Amino acid sequence: MGDQQEQPEHGYEHEAGSGILHVFGQQLKLCRIRAGLERTEFGSKTGYSASTIASFEQGRRIPPPKFIDKADELLDAGGLLKASKEEVARAQYPAFFRDAARLEAQAVELHVYATNAVPGLLQTEEYAHAVFAMRRPLLDEETIAQRVAARLARQEILSRTPLPTISFVIEEAVLRRPSGGRMVMRGQLEHLLLCGQRRNVELQVMMTDREEHACLAGPFSLIETREGRRIAYVEAHKDSRLYTERQPVRELEEQYGILRAQALTPRESLAFVEKLLGER
Repeated sequence: MGDQQEQPEHGYEHEAGSGILHVFGQQLKLCRIRAGLERTEFGSKTGYSASTIASFEQGRRIPPPKFIDKADELLDAGGLLKASKEEVARAQYPAFFRDAARLEAQAVELHVYATNAVPGLLQTEEYAHAVFAMRRPLLDEETIAQRVAARLARQEILSRTPLPTISFVIEEAVLRRPSGGRMVMRGQLEHLLLCGQRRNVELQVMMTDREEHACLAGPFSLIETREGRRIAYVEAHKDSRLYTERQPVRELEEQYGILRAQALTPRESLAFVEKLLGER
């Protein structure tokens, strides 16, 4: 989900420093001033430079959860800063992906069909950096670092308790494309083998030479929440969206079921990944 080069809806690149980040930044600044701390002193107590504290207060950088917890305690904010932690974390994602990220984190079942890149939940840090660095127009290094961190944070779902059921169908071409270079891709393939051995994860490869293919329209993800809601997230150029209506979700569920039958089995898929590693 949100795993390609994340094409934006109109102007989302300008939203990272607005909204919740500005509100949180103002609250942080007021709490710091009330506590009688200069940015340099507050930064030394939290492990950040004064310039980074300024970026947090001005809504230009996204503070990590650990910083928010520590700041709330140091500034005796009484939970005011902690209350915004979840919304601040969501600001790490492009605007169009934030609702999908929230639903993904709550999923009891998650099924992903990937056509352009290794799914974000399976990406290594180096591969994720390469994907964002290839984006056009170019992202600045700070934005790339934030996006990579957010992507890696999403991977907590793989080991969450209780374990969700997760499956992936990945196009063969994705695994053959040396995104980031051959060494980065080698590390990525090794990581896929490790992920594929998890009890709650099934990884399948859709071979290019298959004569039948149930879905040529592009990548999508299927989500089932704790409440039994079934949702589909469809990635498309500048128009990624969530579907909650039963008809379009059911159609994608049907396509995914047939895709899994047409792809290599999980055991065959891991053997194929091992074969690709041997070729590198």
